[in-house]
Amino acid sequence: LFSIAAQSGVVSYTQEASELEGYLATPTKSGKMPAALIIHDWMGPSEYTSKKADEMAKLGYVSLAADIYGKGNRPKDAKEAGAFAGKYKGDRKLFRARLMAAYDYLKKQPNVDSKKIIVFGYCFGGTGALELARSGVDLAGVVSFHGGLDNPAPLDAKNIKGKVLVLHGAIDPYVPQKEIDAFQKEMNEAGIDYQFVSYSGAVHAFTNPKAGSDIKAGAAYNEAADKRSWVAFQSFLKEVIR
Repeated sequence: LFSIAAQSGVVSYTQEASELEGYLATPTKSGKMPAALIIHDWMGPSEYTSKKADEMAKLGYVSLAADIYGKGNRPKDAKEAGAFAGKYKGDRKLFRARLMAAYDYLKKQPNVDSKKIIVFGYCFGGTGALELARSGVDLAGVVSFHGGLDNPAPLDAKNIKGKVLVLHGAIDPYVPQKEIDAFQKEMNEAGIDYQFVSYSGAVHAFTNPKAGSDIKAGAAYNEAADKRSWVAFQSFLKEVIR
């Protein structure tokens, strides 16, 4: 494991006139390194995504926890989060623009190997990771943790560069079977190298301890699925980042 450089912390970047506030974590290592872009869930940037950036830096990745919503725009509750996330899911052009701003900022870091960038995200962020990939940018790997799979432009799947890993709660009520079927059809028809892993007994947000334990709520933490998905993720990294 690497230690994290002192310059890690909050960073500002822009998308047109909008200021965005992410978190950059850098390993104490010289030379070009692989990079990880992390997309937050519907509650926006948080300590959770910053810690994931730190974890990835310790694994040797220059890591940016992105900000899709913009500086100062942080939902206070689930109702606001639904409105924030809905805005971007309903406007994929804007969503991609915010994702691209983060991707470009990370790619321009002088110690980043631009051929070894991966993107991953949680819930809303899983949707975002897939949406960035569908835009056609150079990515070595794309990972969705309990993310939405819907895509208003299925033909865009042909633009995906890099391999795809979807880590899914088998009884997630927010991602119905028809959405899964449509996603797999989209991937198959585009000839994408993808893996789809379902975790039994897991619902939405299964990696987040703050989601509680009531699966009847539709979103709940599942320790086994959390651990298994992280192992699958690390195995995937070894495959796509050489």
